[in-house]
Amino acid sequence: MLDIGRLRALHAVSVHKTVGAAAEALGYTPSAISQQITKLERETGTTLLERQGRGIRLTDEAHQLAATTSRLLALMEEAEVRLEERRGKPSGRLAIGCFPSAARGLMPRALAELTRRHPDLDVRLSEVDTHLSVDLVARGVIDLAVAHDWDIAPLPAPPGVDQAVVGDDLCDILVPRDHPLAARDSVRREELAGERWISQPPGSVCHDWLVRTLRATGYEPLIVHQAGENHTQVALVAAGLGVALVPRLGRGALPPEVTPIRLDPMPKRRLHAMWRTGAARRPAIRETVATLQELWPSIATPA
Repeated sequence: MLDIGRLRALHAVSVHKTVGAAAEALGYTPSAISQQITKLERETGTTLLERQGRGIRLTDEAHQLAATTSRLLALMEEAEVRLEERRGKPSGRLAIGCFPSAARGLMPRALAELTRRHPDLDVRLSEVDTHLSVDLVARGVIDLAVAHDWDIAPLPAPPGVDQAVVGDDLCDILVPRDHPLAARDSVRREELAGERWISQPPGSVCHDWLVRTLRATGYEPLIVHQAGENHTQVALVAAGLGVALVPRLGRGALPPEVTPIRLDPMPKRRLHAMWRTGAARRPAIRETVATLQELWPSIATPA
């Protein structure tokens, strides 16, 4: 009999591409993952990982075993869903992946409420970029993703993944307090030509929205600074280094050196909860989604 824990370790390496990333996803150390795979190699009499430069690659046999493990994990999930459904209440472990500002602004209250209501539910949160979290749900690495998209860049659910809307997060233009626009209540997108922008890095949903939206007004945005954390963007604006489009969720209080201005029309990003179709009947999934939707009105900052 092959050990399921060792198979899970190999499957995680196949999904995350490195031993370190697999270890982080499973909550183990890299050495523990390596040990599990070494034991699996002894059990199967097969080489599963090979050195490739500074990294590793899976052998053909490892890919076949990882694919079989994926089906096995799906069957295990189905069994767990049926058991939890028969118990009629959320229980067991629930792995959630969430983008940073929601992990800061939404999830602490949601997780605390779930823990209070359902003591048999063991929720585990990981901060993950939106696009990565959706893929992790589809692959069965996490159970639920809290992701976001924009009106001009919708985030489709891949096959086998369901989703529900949690709510809309409003966004403001942040400018230094001595900026010529700081005394305005609102500004149109066309009036921002020539500004020096602070943005998230290329490939992020927020960066793509900013570039596509401003290009649609007829000019190319001048992005001079890139920062993945909204708090870093706020600090750069406070130093007078540019302007930024920053969502309200998880932003916190702004320093006195920064002035928010309403962009007309006001941008919104939509938050979604996403889970595998096969786990839709699981009480833990249903209750978590309902809790996120219930809490959102008290968390979202009104216009």
